[in-house]
Amino acid sequence: MSDSTDEADAVETPPLLRVVNPDATAEEIAALVAVFSSLGSGEPPAPRRTPEWSANHRRLRAPLAHGAGGWRASALPR
Repeated sequence: MSDSTDEADAVETPPLLRVVNPDATAEEIAALVAVFSSLGSGEPPAPRRTPEWSANHRRLRAPLAHGAGGWRASALPR
């Protein structure tokens, strides 16, 4: 069991960024690193929460009261 973990540790991963031009300055490399780091990690953004004022259940109208006093009760808050 320890042999497989030793083999996994021995395998080196290739570098994420390799400078091909030997004349690149430190500022140029820093600019490239800044651009690549600003691109993100590749994870999808967190789902946006729907604000309560625009929730779907608020678009439905409440049923109107029937019978005596129904007209007056329709204007009262619930």
